[in-house]
Amino acid sequence: MNRNRRHAFGTLTVAFAGFISLGMPDGLLGVAWPGIRGHFDVPLDALGIILIAGTSGYILSSFFSGALVRRLGIGGLLSLSCGATASAMLIYALAPAWRLLVVFAFIGGLGAGAIDAGINTYVAQHFSGRVMQWLHASFGVGITLGPMIMTLGIHLTSRWQPGYYAVAVAQAGLALVFLCTKGWWQVSTPHSDQEHLPHVSLLETLRTGAACLSMVMFFIYTGVEVGLGVWAYSFLTESRGMAGEWAGFVTAGYWGMFTVGRVLAGWYSNRISLVRLLNQAVGLALFGIMLIIIKQGMLVSVIGIAVTGFAIAPIFPGLVSDTETRTGRRHQANCIGMQIAAAGLGAALVPGMAGLLARFLGLEAIPICLFCAFLLLWACLAVSHHRARLNL
Repeated sequence: MNRNRRHAFGTLTVAFAGFISLGMPDGLLGVAWPGIRGHFDVPLDALGIILIAGTSGYILSSFFSGALVRRLGIGGLLSLSCGATASAMLIYALAPAWRLLVVFAFIGGLGAGAIDAGINTYVAQHFSGRVMQWLHASFGVGITLGPMIMTLGIHLTSRWQPGYYAVAVAQAGLALVFLCTKGWWQVSTPHSDQEHLPHVSLLETLRTGAACLSMVMFFIYTGVEVGLGVWAYSFLTESRGMAGEWAGFVTAGYWGMFTVGRVLAGWYSNRISLVRLLNQAVGLALFGIMLIIIKQGMLVSVIGIAVTGFAIAPIFPGLVSDTETRTGRRHQANCIGMQIAAAGLGAALVPGMAGLLARFLGLEAIPICLFCAFLLLWACLAVSHHRARLNL
């Protein structure tokens, strides 16, 4: 038993490191985008092309994550994932042409998607909702470090490329660590003696209303989360007139509050029902976005960004932990992969649509777009909770 506990701790440590590594590249792009856009002479909304390319790879690998885990094991998949993202970060810094950047955004998405779905499934099946919150808090650590690394690199060199070099080196190191520790994932962990469940096809899971509604919620939520993180820097500098150095740290602060929210949610989750936690989170997030919209000074805007980051923190891991309740254990593994795929699609399309609106209506349209999206998420949560109560 003690040996199993040591291995469980080891696998969680590796999983947390994996989620930190997944977060760092996402945190780089928002701060780097004005420099990338100028370097390659592309329009403001070309960010959507990068996001769609990355998301295509992300969706493809996450949707088929179950088969990839069975073939490679989670440890091998972690190593392969970090290797792919490390190569993508390196090419981002070296790419002589815009098209090459787009190609490696796809490769980076392939690396991130499978491991994201694989670790989420593993933790959901073997550990508590508290651990799930802390797992996703580690993603917040990575995505907080990303803007800080990029801002520091730009401040010291006046170039955006060094930030990508630094993260590429970190990703390559993690790939080696995961390769050396891949055998840890073969050892049983708490609750691994679950009864064997019959195979359920992806099509059968897709036919359930609960799975479809879950995918919609993940699409909306992740779109808002990434949308605000990606556009905060451009919004603050180009629309609200904030200096670039300060805007970079405010963007990092958004992800920092996001991380703090998940750490605290891990402690708080055992004291409150998941339904109440999710509703409180969405309500507070709407308040935070409203503070950004009302334009009552720079401080209020910064507070609004921080409140939103803190508020949304428990939503994604909470929805993952609640998958079995919504869909049943037979569909859990399939649905988690589908949810992660839908989240990736939302991460690309919602910020991309916000950027398209910004191109024609100005950057002030972005927080309004995100506010409306979160209202829709709240409605979906209400329907989902009602269906769960009726056991439909």
